[in-house]
Amino acid sequence: MNISLIKVALRYEHDIVLARQRARTIAGLLGFNSTEQTRIGTAVSEIARNAFQYAGGGEVDFLVGGSDRPQRFMVRVSDRGGGLEELDAILEGRYISKTGMGLGIIGTRRLMDYFHIDSTPGTGTTVLLGKEIPSSAAVVTPQVLDRIAEEINRHTSQNPFEEIQQQNQELLVAMNELHQRKADLEAMNRELEDTNRGIVALYSELDEKAEHLNQANELKVRFLSDMSHEFRTPLSSILSLAKILSDRIDGDLSSEQEKQVRYIHKSAEDLLVLVNNLLDIAKIEAGKTEVHPEKFEIGNTFSTLRGMLKPLLVNPAVKFEFGETDGFPSMLTDEGKLAQILRNLISNAIKFTEFGEIRVEAETDPDSSEITFSITDTGIGIPPGDLDRIFEEYTQVDMPLHNKIKGTGLGLSLAKKLAELLGGRLTVESILGVGSTFTVSIPICYVSSAETVPKSMLPLPDVTRLPALVVEKILVIDDEEVGRYIMKGLLTDTKYRILEAAGGVEGLKTAAEQQPDIIFLDLMMPEMDGVETLMRLKADSSTCDIPVIILTSKVLDDAEQTALRKSALAVLSKESITREVVLVNIRDAVVRFAKPKI
Repeated sequence: MNISLIKVALRYEHDIVLARQRARTIAGLLGFNSTEQTRIGTAVSEIARNAFQYAGGGEVDFLVGGSDRPQRFMVRVSDRGGGLEELDAILEGRYISKTGMGLGIIGTRRLMDYFHIDSTPGTGTTVLLGKEIPSSAAVVTPQVLDRIAEEINRHTSQNPFEEIQQQNQELLVAMNELHQRKADLEAMNRELEDTNRGIVALYSELDEKAEHLNQANELKVRFLSDMSHEFRTPLSSILSLAKILSDRIDGDLSSEQEKQVRYIHKSAEDLLVLVNNLLDIAKIEAGKTEVHPEKFEIGNTFSTLRGMLKPLLVNPAVKFEFGETDGFPSMLTDEGKLAQILRNLISNAIKFTEFGEIRVEAETDPDSSEITFSITDTGIGIPPGDLDRIFEEYTQVDMPLHNKIKGTGLGLSLAKKLAELLGGRLTVESILGVGSTFTVSIPICYVSSAETVPKSMLPLPDVTRLPALVVEKILVIDDEEVGRYIMKGLLTDTKYRILEAAGGVEGLKTAAEQQPDIIFLDLMMPEMDGVETLMRLKADSSTCDIPVIILTSKVLDDAEQTALRKSALAVLSKESITREVVLVNIRDAVVRFAKPKI
């Protein structure tokens, strides 16, 4: 409900000035500050001038609306003129005026909180303006309205010259405010420019840091790859020497010596697992790990895992069972990586299960394209708050059994990364003190955007030019003295004569002069590496027909192995080298190319 305070008739031009004065005075009495008083007076003056100029006169009615907050100061300006024919165009700012009619409406609407116009051609126009009364002012009651009305009646109207002077003062204040705002805006623009420059510099720094991180990641992978070889070479030597001692090739051992050798062998194996896990994780994170799908049966994988891991279970209180896999479809994925996942999970179960059983099972759903493997144990279990943490690198749950069993915290992290690499997922459910179940789901057929070639489709070694073979002399080319010593130790008590070369240059010279029957060649050597040595051996007519067996601790991908097998008879890992492996490869060469040597 709007209550009228006073009305001003617009009959003469100075009535426009009076309407402005009344608007400003009432606004001041209602609690508006000087800036708002000026805005209200300007808006009323503009609409009143339109009514007087284009409609020949009208009326200005000052009202207060509402009894509760928020209350409004309302001004209604009405006339009986010809109305506005282009009202929509005027309000949208599209109207082009030749006389100036309607130009003040858009500006007036911006000055007020409420604006409504009703115009009918031939009938007239009514404009209703409104401004919310400040919340800091007192509620306008009928008593307050009476006092305002009395104050207005006592207020002496200014003459037009005084009003112009008042307007000029208000204009000066407005101009000062405008200059201040302009200065504030310029300061803000300068601050924004500085901020923009800072953001540009920040982005540049972020790009630079991202590049440094990428380079650091690549360096990490290269470092781990190189260092893994540097670690694996002595570790392989330790394992081989321990095997020579435990096999009693050089004589019998006392019971205490046998125990010491067993400890040495176990420690070297543990360290080798750590080195391999570090290298695998770094390669996965850098996107360097390749997936090589091949077709295989799950039953064969289970059988291999059973034979590999059962010797680790020395606790008679724990049963180790594998589920049946009859009727399961063949898988086409990377069998080595799947076996590594399962091996890590089973090894963990063996470590943390003191009694009960460990069960490995596989399930398949006819409607699913996955096979789900589960490793269930009755071990110590995992606290609920640590179920996610166990898949983080170097994380170990603080449990009593961990004081007895040492680990690196890399096995589960690697298993999860490998599962995701194969397009699968690894999850865990566990109850503290009852046991855990690790579940890994792997697609039956690996799908990748990159075209991969199964190992079974790789080219066979080129052995068509190998000679008739009767083995008498064997040349070992290795820059590591311990590597050559191990090979001699493995071939002790054989008919073979062992020649040694401490590098590629010396190896080429010895091969040309001594004409060995077989060459065992290391890859990672200074001055001339094994790959270059192999190429030069095959390029020299005097040594090109000598079969070469690569013996290295370097981790080779399939592409590297394929390239080497085009010129080498076999590629062996120093980690798994034993007397039996060496003799089998020599015998294989003899069987394949056995004829009397001319």
